[in-house]
Amino acid sequence: MTGNTRAARSGTQRIREFILSAGSDGTIAPGARLPTEREFARRFAVPRNAVRRILAQLEAEGAVTRHVGRGTFLSYPPGATAAGSLIDSIAHTSPAELMEARLRLEPALAELVVTNATGADFERMESCLDRAERATTLDEFELWDAALHQALAAATHNRFVIRVLDLVTAVRQQAEWGKLKDRIVTPERRVKYQQEHRDIVRALKERDAERARAAIISHLQHARRNLFGF
Repeated sequence: MTGNTRAARSGTQRIREFILSAGSDGTIAPGARLPTEREFARRFAVPRNAVRRILAQLEAEGAVTRHVGRGTFLSYPPGATAAGSLIDSIAHTSPAELMEARLRLEPALAELVVTNATGADFERMESCLDRAERATTLDEFELWDAALHQALAAATHNRFVIRVLDLVTAVRQQAEWGKLKDRIVTPERRVKYQQEHRDIVRALKERDAERARAAIISHLQHARRNLFGF
């Protein structure tokens, strides 16, 4: 076996472990879009045809689903067919509809997180913040941005709330959102989003629900202005 072949196998194994572990620990929500083949190839230093093979293998195992023109998505666990059908039914939610819903849903997380979050929850949030700030591409930043929002939901320790926010994350991974974000997330805006995320997490860690709620609203309003100009 050549060195290049061994390196490719090692890289694809790491891709496999990344996808499966991210799904099991909640870093990536069921139904969420995974990085592109090109992004996986760059991050794990393997050829794109090797990435394509491991994704095909994971698809055959039912761990991911792939849709031409849309991308690769983390599958729902066995028995979650109702949730999967719900994702299909809301797949065409518009960015404006989703932002309106997020502005009403996400500020309500603050009190639940302040009341229920553990030290491990805050460590996970900090890890997401750190990795988003170290991201070298927009795809990688968006991956850890989504992971942070999932970490906030998980910190409520309310299974219903977590599932609702899973739907939000899944819709954010749709192709229409990706096109919008590619156009409007400049390096300067990304830095601002990172600062806003830090403000939110800091307020939550200090168990200040009102300040955290205000920071979430401010962040979402800023994102809406960038997206739609109002």
